[in-house]
Amino acid sequence: MKRILSWSGAFLASLFLVACAQLPSLDKRTVSTAYIDTADTTLGRAIVPLAAKHVGNAGVTPLMSGGSAFAARALMAQAAERSIDIQNYIWHDDMAGVLLFDALVDAANRGVRVRLLLDDNNTVGMDGVLAALDSHDNIEVRLFNPFVQRNWRWLGYLTDFARLNRRMHNKSYTVDNQATIIGGRNVGDEYFGASEEFQFIDLDVLAVGPVVTEVSKDFDRYWESASSYPVDLILAPANEGGLDELKARARSIREDERAAGYVKAMNELPLVKQLLDGSIELEWAVTRMVSDDPSKGLGEADDHEMLPQRLGRIFGVPEQDLFMVSSYFVPTKAGVDYLTALAESGVQVTILTNSLEATDVAAVHAGYAKRRLPLLQSGITLYELKKVTSPAAFRDRGLTGSSASSLHAKTLSVDGQKIFIGSFNFDPRSARLNTEIGFVIESPRLAQNLPAALEKQAADMAYRVFLSDSNELRWEEVKDGERIVHTSEPGASVWRLMGVWILSHLPIEWLL
Repeated sequence: MKRILSWSGAFLASLFLVACAQLPSLDKRTVSTAYIDTADTTLGRAIVPLAAKHVGNAGVTPLMSGGSAFAARALMAQAAERSIDIQNYIWHDDMAGVLLFDALVDAANRGVRVRLLLDDNNTVGMDGVLAALDSHDNIEVRLFNPFVQRNWRWLGYLTDFARLNRRMHNKSYTVDNQATIIGGRNVGDEYFGASEEFQFIDLDVLAVGPVVTEVSKDFDRYWESASSYPVDLILAPANEGGLDELKARARSIREDERAAGYVKAMNELPLVKQLLDGSIELEWAVTRMVSDDPSKGLGEADDHEMLPQRLGRIFGVPEQDLFMVSSYFVPTKAGVDYLTALAESGVQVTILTNSLEATDVAAVHAGYAKRRLPLLQSGITLYELKKVTSPAAFRDRGLTGSSASSLHAKTLSVDGQKIFIGSFNFDPRSARLNTEIGFVIESPRLAQNLPAALEKQAADMAYRVFLSDSNELRWEEVKDGERIVHTSEPGASVWRLMGVWILSHLPIEWLL
């Protein structure tokens, strides 16, 4: 027994020492900044004359389908001549992830400088490929708020929870400081409509013009922040031949029939070609980038400058209508008070989020579900996306139609005049813990047309939640022309409902 206790003590002591491992010093970290003078690149020669005709405005176009979102990224990497700067929360090591990694390597082989900043929360199993990328002379990879212990990451939470609970949720993809993509999509098959099991309905926007320099400078803020660690300080050295292995995997994927949708999307998307030949049709509008200070990743950001407060100052108080799309909608009591006050003052408030059967995070649904009653009682319109599995429902929305779906877009339209598109979920985690980024676009056309298109889709793909005469929740859907009303959460098992009920009573709303 004494021997067992001794072994147990030694084991626990070793775990504690591993958990207490310290982050390395950043004193010798290399310094780099965005290339601002890129008018002489191919993209610059095409875009600068266009922007000169619309001084002070950005040219924007939404990327609504998964295919166009993937192809735009891949084709922009092919067009790059000076630099590619990328921030992302998730980058999967799947078909989409490998193909885009390969596109970055091809660009680097042409002499393009590539800077890749990934949040470290979702890089499990990718240390080898990230180290291989970083071994290229023209590619540097950094990790935001990294885990020192790579194999047993959960140990880090024992001693460093306050830091590791804060993540970089930003998504930006900028080429030659001339064109950028901002939005809700991470990199992975499910975000581009190619997953055979699951896919997200999402929204990005491609932008050119002066706002791109804002994004580039913001990337520099994060790249040089105290949370950004070069991977060579965190990961083991790359295996010899790692880049060759990545190239071989990409070649194999392109030959796989499952990737045919990606190849087809790249061959058929005219967007980048039109951008290069000047024939592209863009919406030119005043566009402001809004983002959190990267010090938020260490809990040191000024509350007044956090993204929700900045959005509030830009949008002001809605006077006619507010249309909100949020995959993870947790309004909190303060949010409910604000929204119900708007509705009771005559503002038409419409919210589209995930149903319980569609969400991929049941805990978030628990934070939302307990707030539905007062929202509906004040006259707010609630839609909840169904778990859509019909191929017909996905026509023109992605690359395949074999997967179940979940909403992942984040957008906000106010009074049909301004629209926000970005990474910000309307929940406490986005507001207080994670860093976020997005565009506020002063375009009545986008601010009216995008919500109208989404609301039209909601009629086919979502439940309308309403209250019965006895003040009980009901879910209405229209199927084959027939109105169907559900008296409990559609498609949810008893166990899932019980789990959500339990979660809704736990003091975890601040984490959601």
